[in-house]
Amino acid sequence: MSAFWSMSMNAGRKRSENEEQGGPGEQKASPARPPFGKKQLPSIPKNAVPVTKASSPALSTQAANGTHASYGPFYLEYSLLAEFTLVIKQKLPGIYVQPSYRSALMWFGVIFIRHGLYQDGVFKFTVYIPDNYPDGECPKVVFDIPVFHPLVDPVSGELDVRRAFTKWRRNHNHIWQVLMYARTIFYKINTMEPLNPEAAVLYDQDIQLFKSKVVDSVKLCNSHLFDQPKIDDPYAISFSPWNPTVHDEAKEKMFTHKRRPEDQPKGLQVSGLSWVKPGSTLPFSKEEYPLQT
Repeated sequence: MSAFWSMSMNAGRKRSENEEQGGPGEQKASPARPPFGKKQLPSIPKNAVPVTKASSPALSTQAANGTHASYGPFYLEYSLLAEFTLVIKQKLPGIYVQPSYRSALMWFGVIFIRHGLYQDGVFKFTVYIPDNYPDGECPKVVFDIPVFHPLVDPVSGELDVRRAFTKWRRNHNHIWQVLMYARTIFYKINTMEPLNPEAAVLYDQDIQLFKSKVVDSVKLCNSHLFDQPKIDDPYAISFSPWNPTVHDEAKEKMFTHKRRPEDQPKGLQVSGLSWVKPGSTLPFSKEEYPLQT
């Protein structure tokens, strides 16, 4: 029995070694996973097959950049959603922005300037995000009407964003920083390597004439606020003249004095704006109010 047991053990070791090494062209067998092991990610749905081989040069470039190599549009959608969430959390002063209805790669925005040379200016703009975000270049900011500014192209209205983001670094640079930069240029004028040489020269050599042209530029932009958006999109930002029957109620709510916490009766629950129906945890369960016409 002892000799037979020894021979069986040796044969078992050799067979195990041969299985681990494998012959030519054979794949190494994967060890069986325990039913209760480490936590695993949920499986990818059948209709969302990961991109493993690019079918075109464009896809090959995207795969090389790493953005669509594993998850395709799902990763891009998640990145843009995370970026917009960061914009909301930052509460950028004087800036309002919202994604396009037709494409998440295009955001509409408006900047309100409260003081300085561009005081009372209301500048509408569009943010164009690369389709390989966040591994591509910096998003572009283009004003609907070119603003008279050293860093704004007088023809296209594009803002020189690359001077602030020479190389876009994922997980380090964010779209909210681009928006904040677009606001900062109206308070801190930079004339180095301008896109509008005339504005740069006037700012350095004739500040009074520069201010005069800025005032004219602000008036021009404000005179077109009520124009229809250049891009046909239901989420494009548009302004309408004051209508008391529509806007008075909203104004009254915004300017209503809020009670101090100590003035609130105990046990009274104060709720703010929400899309969740009271007593429910289901998102968007609250009934929408009919739109006024």
